[in-house]
Amino acid sequence: MHAFDVLGDPVRRRILELLAEGEMTSGAVSERIRAEFGISQPAVSQHLKVLRESGFATVRAQGTRRLYAVDSAPLREVDAWLDRFRRFWTPHLDALGTELARGRRERRLRRSAGPGGSDGRGDGHGDGTGHGDGTERA
Repeated sequence: MHAFDVLGDPVRRRILELLAEGEMTSGAVSERIRAEFGISQPAVSQHLKVLRESGFATVRAQGTRRLYAVDSAPLREVDAWLDRFRRFWTPHLDALGTELARGRRERRLRRSAGPGGSDGRGDGHGDGTGHGDGTERA
């Protein structure tokens, strides 16, 4: 099964999210997934089997319990495949980060200037007009 076929299922994605937090018993995974998705225990077991057989999850026995964990190798392969597309969103995310930082800086400067704006005239725009664009209006 192709990695995106495995990850395309919301139940399997959620199981991987749970396992990313640390090893879990099959019973604990089943309990959480059954509560969240309303599916049967055999259905959860089938999803765990798909994750195991596709290499996304490992299982080890500990006494009578089966402990599942994420295997990161297939996720690294998905990440490598996605790498060729990062150029489409990375500049946009960088620009968003810049704008968020600029907004935080402006709010911090307004707070440090005290009530009434940075020019002390009390209009909150810093230009004394009350409009924020420097124009006088009737």
